[in-house]
Amino acid sequence: MMTAPGRPSQCGRRAPGHCARGFTLIEVLVALAILAVALAAAVRAVSIAADGTLELKERLLATWVAQDRLASYATQPTWPDVGTRQGSAKEADMDFAWRETVSGTPNPRLRRVEVQVFSPRAPTHAVATMIGFAAQNQ
Repeated sequence: MMTAPGRPSQCGRRAPGHCARGFTLIEVLVALAILAVALAAAVRAVSIAADGTLELKERLLATWVAQDRLASYATQPTWPDVGTRQGSAKEADMDFAWRETVSGTPNPRLRRVEVQVFSPRAPTHAVATMIGFAAQNQ
């Protein structure tokens, strides 16, 4: 291989015509380190997205449970008693616990109903809370 006068050959000490073209071990290790950091960041992002999706699904289903509890008062002919009741419900193969508190209002023909829904993953934290009113039928 011909080189300019005074410049060393790119082939180093190899025989003429046998130039090594490729990456050094350091270059390969740096590239692998960069790739590992990028893949770790991608896996973390996917994990966070999956957790967020599960939480949104759980919150939506808990809201449906609360809406079902409130809608039941619109269809029941009985007047709800003041107090607290608890129960469980299943929505889309997920089990939820609910607690509803019925209290009086300044209008004697209305009762305030607060429904809190809890998931099995966090039984002390309400995933959904809804408030509605039950009217007394005459």
